[in-house]
Amino acid sequence: MKTTYKILASVCALYSSVVLSSSANSGNGLPPLNLDVEQATVSGLSSGGYMATQFHIAHSDWVKGAGIIAAGPYYCAQNDITTALNQCVNKVDTPINLDALSSVAVDYASEGSIAPLTGLKDAKVWLFHGTNDVRVTAQASDLLYRQYQNWTDTQNIVYVNDQSAAHHFPTLKEGSNCSVSESPFIGNCNYDAAGSMLNHLLPNLTAPDDTVSGKVYTISQQKLSGSDGETLAEKGFVFVPENCAEGESCSLHISFHGCNQYAEVVGDSYVTKTGINRWADDNNIVVLYPQTKRSLFMPLNPQGCWDWWGYSSDDYANRKGAQISAVTNMIKGINTGAANKTTMNTGTANND
Repeated sequence: MKTTYKILASVCALYSSVVLSSSANSGNGLPPLNLDVEQATVSGLSSGGYMATQFHIAHSDWVKGAGIIAAGPYYCAQNDITTALNQCVNKVDTPINLDALSSVAVDYASEGSIAPLTGLKDAKVWLFHGTNDVRVTAQASDLLYRQYQNWTDTQNIVYVNDQSAAHHFPTLKEGSNCSVSESPFIGNCNYDAAGSMLNHLLPNLTAPDDTVSGKVYTISQQKLSGSDGETLAEKGFVFVPENCAEGESCSLHISFHGCNQYAEVVGDSYVTKTGINRWADDNNIVVLYPQTKRSLFMPLNPQGCWDWWGYSSDDYANRKGAQISAVTNMIKGINTGAANKTTMNTGTANND
């Protein structure tokens, strides 16, 4: 057990302890939301990047874009923690067979466990790997780029790999020194990753002003996701711009934190300091920030990573997977406005 714990600690080596600030809890309850979930987008850092890729590929029929920071190809870990460590994080001990990984997606699509891969053709994809990132290799991120090239029109893919950032979410002025990877894994890099990403994923965005008038609301992940939320924290968070709170139709973006970056560890840093809310506020984008939790028992997840190697189930990378299903249920649960027209296809996952 001690050996397994050490292995899991190193695979998630991302991120420190702070009490969640009051800014992440409006206390007034989530307002009714009218979301266009048929054009949703996702993003994530590291384990959250792997999860964002999985969620995108599972639901590419209604998730139309993905922004991935510091993560490798879909199904890289192949449902095995040893493979994850040896090939998908800070080293590649043996060559990665990209065709074999992609063939898993083909099989999943043929059985209906993920959306048809043809849905990825017109997707918008934004990838990032910092030149000072030693937590996830450039080779792993390069392979994700190649994998998306096989599925998506190349003109729709942007790969940023020339910024001198360490392993974190780069921002204009928030976080730690750009060359350092430390909690809360947000980097002061004079680079607006959130803006670069969102402007690629979504058309015709308005440049944000200096104030954020929207609010972050707390939701009960357990209530919304049911038994599928067993490996998630009790609380998740939703950023809601004022116009969206007043009932206007709004876009939806889902952003997945990295290991040791969940709220119990870093407070509201990931929820409020990446720059995503700044752009969302002036562009009618509601942002869902789902949260994991750490577990020192089976399923073992001591650093609160998203499941990209199979700790929750063998189906972790498809629609049947508990975490993908749980987040899907959260989206359905928060989309409660009077004009709600949620028709997203949830496939074979248990989303009742």
